Amino acid sequence: MRIGIIGLEQSGKTSLFSALTSTSGDEAQAAKGKRDAHLSIVKVPDSRLDRLHELYPTAKKTQATIEYVDVGGLAKGSTQRKGFQEQFLGNVRSVDALLCVLRLFENDLVPHAEGSIDPVRDWVIIEDEFLFSDLAILDNRIQRLEKEVKKIKDDAKKQELELLKRCFSTLESEQPLREIEFTDEDEKALRGFQFLTAKPILLVLNIGEDALAKQEEILAQYKEMASGRNKVLVCLSANLEMEIAQLQDEDRETFQREMGITEPALNKMIRYSYDLLGLIPFFTAGEPEVRAWTIRKNTRAQNAAGEVHSDIERGFIRAEVVEFEKLSELGSFAKCKDAGVLRLEGKDYIVKDGDVITYRFNV
Repeated sequence: MRIGIIGLEQSGKTSLFSALTSTSGDEAQAAKGKRDAHLSIVKVPDSRLDRLHELYPTAKKTQATIEYVDVGGLAKGSTQRKGFQEQFLGNVRSVDALLCVLRLFENDLVPHAEGSIDPVRDWVIIEDEFLFSDLAILDNRIQRLEKEVKKIKDDAKKQELELLKRCFSTLESEQPLREIEFTDEDEKALRGFQFLTAKPILLVLNIGEDALAKQEEILAQYKEMASGRNKVLVCLSANLEMEIAQLQDEDRETFQREMGITEPALNKMIRYSYDLLGLIPFFTAGEPEVRAWTIRKNTRAQNAAGEVHSDIERGFIRAEVVEFEKLSELGSFAKCKDAGVLRLEGKDYIVKDGDVITYRFNV
């Protein structure tokens, strides 16, 4: 999973990137100075995987990962700047979702580019830039297709043209493409365009430390920003979370308790990202490795096997499945089998969050 972190300049997005990746703000800024985007791969914490490793202590533990991409700051009129399409879109083209940082903290030493603090206005600026960018891409492709279908009768290109015109009409009405419920076939046809307004988005209200106790009130105040499909609103203090991420584990837990922070930023962002993208983890356990795998909800057992290895998917016979809670309680697959909680499932079984699976296959 790749998540692109975006926001207006001075919104605190690099501070959030540092909090999520446990790098200092100075390190992140230095890295950004060397290239257009700063990348970091983060291991997904999961207490269930830790427990499985306790059951198989000599096995290698492999966590699921997320790649965060800290993209250059946006500003009003970004889509009109020379090179924007290549620089910005090139950095976010392949991300699965966007994490948009919206400033809600006051700091006289770091003035806001628009002169005042207004996250609703800032989100409108960003969404408008995305709309303009997607419209430009659509316009170019539509013009080309219209010329092609006039010359040669091609049903596939005619269908694509109709789909793109539908998208263009949606954007012209100032609605993002994420609001459209596309068919699987349409999503496949549009995938190569990587439209920004089609990507699921996490809106992060970046508050000051003085507002930590008012998070529920703030979320209620701005809840309309999260209306619509594939969009979630969260609240945190990126600068404080960055400072916490630099502490040792014991100091971190103590500091979080004192500040009333019940969940670290990384855990919160991962949880919301999984929910937003419709993802769940399943596990494989035993020698030589215990490992977490990430799949989409409603994935069949045979398709999930492909995440482990293409040979297992191709030669799938059966899946031995046990719920994590049962394996954790009983302590071994053998005891789970004796207790009758280890099941044999076929290729069409829908894998559930926390399933521990051993595949039977033949190639």
